[in-house]
Amino acid sequence: MTREPDDSSKQLAQRVGATASLCEVASTEQLSTSIYQVALRGNAATLAGTPGNDVMIRLEDAKGRHVRRRYSVRDLDVAADEFTLWITIDHEGPGSVWVKKAQPGDLVDVIGPRGKIPLDPSADWHLFVGDASGLAAFYRMAQSIEVPSRAIFIVEIDADDDALSAPFDEGLDVTGIFIDRQQRSTSDPLGLLRGLAAFALPPGAGHAYLFGEFHVMRVLQSSLLDRGLEPEQISHKAFWRSGQSNAEHGEPDKLED
Repeated sequence: MTREPDDSSKQLAQRVGATASLCEVASTEQLSTSIYQVALRGNAATLAGTPGNDVMIRLEDAKGRHVRRRYSVRDLDVAADEFTLWITIDHEGPGSVWVKKAQPGDLVDVIGPRGKIPLDPSADWHLFVGDASGLAAFYRMAQSIEVPSRAIFIVEIDADDDALSAPFDEGLDVTGIFIDRQQRSTSDPLGLLRGLAAFALPPGAGHAYLFGEFHVMRVLQSSLLDRGLEPEQISHKAFWRSGQSNAEHGEPDKLED
């Protein structure tokens, strides 16, 4: 078996200024009802980039076509040459199917680092809002915050055990709010809007990071602007779009409804 990534991956990586590598599955573990963790080995420090970055994985869809899916890096272990991803499995997509079947020793085609939303080092506080698909990025970014500072998480989940925790520096003031979706539509922003409304934004200049469903992220952005944040204080990215598969490049279709 070849130990090189597919030629299409090499060409794509060159176009986007990233690196293409063939990584080995080191381990997999189901962390909760909706989240699997997979550790990938090989060229880890380069592919994982900085907190907030993601990687693009080449997979097969249900029809046997090659597609790409993007996942935020949760953690990096330089000594082991491994990085981990948290992949949601509450749907039947190429990524969820792959991660549930993946075995140690399997090879996977990876491009990284990707993404353009870093942590704002000038912020007095950091607000992370979204659904379970954003947890990996939220936690890795928050673990890189220089203390003293404050991190607030407002995350909507479908099952109680999806409220995964993470270790943080003792000097970081952490607030975590997990909201039960209660069978609402995945494109319904009501739960997260209620969570935001119940929380008073701290004093000082903060930064909000919104990661999750396409429609919900747009509504949350408007809500935070209404509450006084400036556009440059809000970073948002749609990881997926309710009712639609992501495009072949791994991101949701951004065309307006």
